Amino acid sequence: MQFGIMAMQMDALIPQGRSLQEIMAALTAFDHSELVRGIADQGFNLIELGGDLMLFFQQAYSRPSIEKLSQLKIEKDLDYTVHLPLWSVEPSTLLQPVRSGSASALIDVIKATQPLHPKSYVLHATGALASEFYNMRLPDLGKMMILKQFQANAMQTIRELLAETGLNSRKLAIETIEFPFDLTFEMAEALDLSLCLDTGHVMVGFSGAVELFEVLEKVLPRLGEIHLHDGPWQGPERKIGYGKDHSPLGTGDVDVARLLNRLEAANYAGPIIFELTIAQAKQSLDHIHRVYPKALS
Repeated sequence: MQFGIMAMQMDALIPQGRSLQEIMAALTAFDHSELVRGIADQGFNLIELGGDLMLFFQQAYSRPSIEKLSQLKIEKDLDYTVHLPLWSVEPSTLLQPVRSGSASALIDVIKATQPLHPKSYVLHATGALASEFYNMRLPDLGKMMILKQFQANAMQTIRELLAETGLNSRKLAIETIEFPFDLTFEMAEALDLSLCLDTGHVMVGFSGAVELFEVLEKVLPRLGEIHLHDGPWQGPERKIGYGKDHSPLGTGDVDVARLLNRLEAANYAGPIIFELTIAQAKQSLDHIHRVYPKALS
């Protein structure tokens, strides 16, 4: 199994223990490839690039930056995945101008990173606005009508970005996020997409009153990536445990041995990304070594 880690490491992006002036100078001189090199030097050869870097670093996906990341890929024998932007992006919004701008932002990152040949692209098919309506106290029928509209708009955005970029639909993995799992799964089936199973999101109730291993069985034929982190199971009532996910393995209720055993039985060979700090990822690898060591062989 190939375990990796996200590049969005805040302690690396915002240097600690320095003056404001030194921090601003470091941000101005940001070098994407050096960020990735530092993570690779910690022992990770699969790294998920974060599209949201473009919010703060316009040069993050410039042609020179991509060339350096490509050279680093060869030098360090790396693989990449790409998490498409989610901050400020709402690909399912009912406001057409906002949806069009969101589609453009997503397309720009895909086009910029295609020379890196990522193993997969992860997309939040819906954003914060859809999540807000998902959690509103509305009559069930009315809420479902609204959520289906968000779903339809997300599918239209996905069609546009696939057509514009030429990306193989199975290279695009839509994530289990704060939106009903059944509607997310319907999108994947309708457009022949992959799915990104985010273990912590499911555990803390983001995707509805669904259980992790029930979700796993359903997504296995389309499983393109896993975001692996822990969290406490919130039960079948769809309580939501905000802030309780993105914890190291062994600190929540994910049955890691059962999960990895099922993935091995299914011959899953896709990316498994720790959405954790480097220290938390290493702690999680230690946990895997204790409970299912053959996953690391």
